[in-house]
Amino acid sequence: MSLQPQVEDAAEERSAFFIGADADTVSEEEEEDHHQLILQKANALASENCLKEAIDWFSVAMRYGPVRPEQLSTFVDCILRNFKRKAAGPDTLSGRSQDAGGSCRDNAFDCPNCHSFLGEPVTIACGHTYCKRCLERRLLSKCKLCGDAVSGIEKANVILCGLLDKWFPGELKKSKTLCKVDELCRRKRYQEAISLANDVIQSDPDSAAVARLSRAEAYMALKQYRLALEDTEFCPGSSCSAEALFWKAMVLHEMGQVDESLQVFLHCLAVDEDFPRAKRQVEKILCDLLSPADENVKVGLRETTQNTSPHLRSKTLVSDAEAPPQSPVHRQHQHQVRAASAHHHPDGQEKRGESLERPVLSRAHSLRMNGSNCGEEGLKRVCSAPQLGDQEKASLLKRKLSVSDTEPCVVYSGSNKHKKQGVTKGSKQQAAKAKTRRAVPVDLLDPNDLECALCMRLFYEPVTTPCGHTFCKNCLERCLDHTPQCPLCKESLREYLASRQYMVTTVLDTLIKQYLSQEYTERTKTHLEETRELSDLTKNVPIFVCTMAYPTVPCPLHVFEPRYRLMIRRCMETGTRQFGMCINDPQKGFVDYGCMLIIRSVHFLPDGRSVVDTIGGKRFRVLSRGMKDGYSTADIEHLEDTRVEDSDELQRLQELHDAVYEQARVWFQNLKIRFHNQILQHFGPMPEREADIQATPNGPACCWWLLAVLPIDPRYQLSVLSMTSLKERLVKIQHILTYLQSIPNN
Repeated sequence: MSLQPQVEDAAEERSAFFIGADADTVSEEEEEDHHQLILQKANALASENCLKEAIDWFSVAMRYGPVRPEQLSTFVDCILRNFKRKAAGPDTLSGRSQDAGGSCRDNAFDCPNCHSFLGEPVTIACGHTYCKRCLERRLLSKCKLCGDAVSGIEKANVILCGLLDKWFPGELKKSKTLCKVDELCRRKRYQEAISLANDVIQSDPDSAAVARLSRAEAYMALKQYRLALEDTEFCPGSSCSAEALFWKAMVLHEMGQVDESLQVFLHCLAVDEDFPRAKRQVEKILCDLLSPADENVKVGLRETTQNTSPHLRSKTLVSDAEAPPQSPVHRQHQHQVRAASAHHHPDGQEKRGESLERPVLSRAHSLRMNGSNCGEEGLKRVCSAPQLGDQEKASLLKRKLSVSDTEPCVVYSGSNKHKKQGVTKGSKQQAAKAKTRRAVPVDLLDPNDLECALCMRLFYEPVTTPCGHTFCKNCLERCLDHTPQCPLCKESLREYLASRQYMVTTVLDTLIKQYLSQEYTERTKTHLEETRELSDLTKNVPIFVCTMAYPTVPCPLHVFEPRYRLMIRRCMETGTRQFGMCINDPQKGFVDYGCMLIIRSVHFLPDGRSVVDTIGGKRFRVLSRGMKDGYSTADIEHLEDTRVEDSDELQRLQELHDAVYEQARVWFQNLKIRFHNQILQHFGPMPEREADIQATPNGPACCWWLLAVLPIDPRYQLSVLSMTSLKERLVKIQHILTYLQSIPNN
């Protein structure tokens, strides 16, 4: 259902209130409510792709109160949809990027984001692995393979780092050198970073593209903008084209050419829509552009409501000759158009001069390949004329972002003579080399390198913790049952335990299956045998030694002991969802009779404890006892009631059942209200009378419900549980009810 009519109606109703209110009576809270309502409508319009109208309403929101850049996220998505639709085609950058990188994803040692060698691999929460450089430079907000959010708090995968160092020492050395360039930039040692990047570019053509992007960052910090632009344009058609476009846009923004930078930022998002830093920059640029220019950010309702009429007077926000949009709010006065001069240094720096009579246009033509002109496309000269008032800026922004006016145009510098349609020779060679799969040296393959440190066996379902250590999934869960710390480094894993996202590390799982297929087959066989052993509901059945349980009666459990955490988890993993319940016996450990419990649901608490909702199933008799991993087990045989075949005897049994049922109903109704409510809360209402009392092997459900709620000793309850004669059970319950009814009800 469309949100636009709902929000619009609400906005108009809200506006009518402010129009009729006295300016002095409008509270800050009411102003804030109105501001939020305008933002809601602006976002609703943006979500429905109404770009021009959304610009109007966001402009109005800016005058009612401050708008944070992140609140323009929906607006940016709307702009990007229009931008990508106009730029769609077989020769777009997006298509080239996918072609260049798509074939690389088959290589387990390539980063899914930049498609370069993993180098120092980091496994994120979803189980996929990226190079440390992509995560440190915040080049992605979502996993490229599954779409899960990327937190970036994980440390390097210890096992994978060791394997890559052993198998590909040369490539790892190159990767570490690139990381050192980035580290020098972070420490603001830009000249050293440039020098090291120069060495990489000259000695290693395969790493040249990545090194140039790091060098571009250093050049930009030193305000050597032309050199920075040349580096960003080296690989626009390669697998790192999104990052290249991002840094190109950053350089243009630093040069003061904000409109061109905004255009390139959008191209970056067209290549990679989940590029977080590019989206943040677009949000900031739009926020600055739409903000009021020559007055306070907030225009109070006290000043505006007096001059507005119904529908907020619907005054024109700006004049647009082709299709003038109607603005929801008319400003009290127009801004004067100011002018300024711009002086550019040879390296691309821009200084703003004193106000002149006309706005200065950006020097976009000097940055375009072969002197080509994009005309009115993109966002030309919208933001680079900051002297314009907010009305004029909104008008320009609306025209430049309109679908009918926008045409795709990539801003390239003419400095690189080896480009052809945005793809360099180096990038083509790099893409071709990237398609070559890396193979693990056979003589360096050692199954011991892929062993779990806990079970000392080959990894089965390897899971990597945020601290970078890897274990079998089952082994890790068992350790976390006892303490929320990494078994190796003792780092806290409380948050990891609370999320319970034990995702298999895909790279390791793939390597084991591909290169250690025989060992993996044997490991899988062992795992299946262990699982099959746990799936038998008569042999080695897990026993929870706790309380009495009865067929058909709910039995909620709070599980906190490590041994029972393991037991419950195994019951769920094997699919049986069942275990036995017995009460304690000082000599034997647990009594000879019990009841199977069926798990209906498990609610895990953040600290590893769980609340397990179960209901009673079959009764059983213990044949032998055992232990497994700390909890009790037993070989059992199931109990069933002896069926009555004689019709006369069955008739008498039916009459006895009806009499006991009626007696129980009267007793329950006559209970004090406090006891009555407690029973209803814990065990539910008394079961309905059953037409066929021999329909199930355990007999009528009302007998077990009564046995659970009657205030009698557990040993007496146990004797009734073990009976296989319905008649004897009914007689026992009848005696108990008669005794309880003989006691005065105080």
